Amino acid sequence: MVTIRLARGGAKKRPFYHIVATDSRNKRDGRNNERLGYFNPIARGQEKRLHVKTDRVDYWLGVGAQMSERVSKLVKEARKEVVAES
Repeated sequence: MVTIRLARGGAKKRPFYHIVATDSRNKRDGRNNERLGYFNPIARGQEKRLHVKTDRVDYWLGVGAQMSERVSKLVKEARKEVVAES
């Protein structure tokens, strides 16, 4: 089954996460099918905290992918930001 989840990057004590679509059997930071965005929990100043390609997330959900709990919260937050900007 395809899962949309976070893959950790960044340095020690400086996390950076990619939102990825991957097979659920793959390792957390292993091979992925597609990068769908990123989440920077320690963004400061002009740095962007969250970026999600919502059209691609919708595609993956349409073909049967499941989102992790944290990713579903982040996607909901990203969609609110898009509506607020409009």
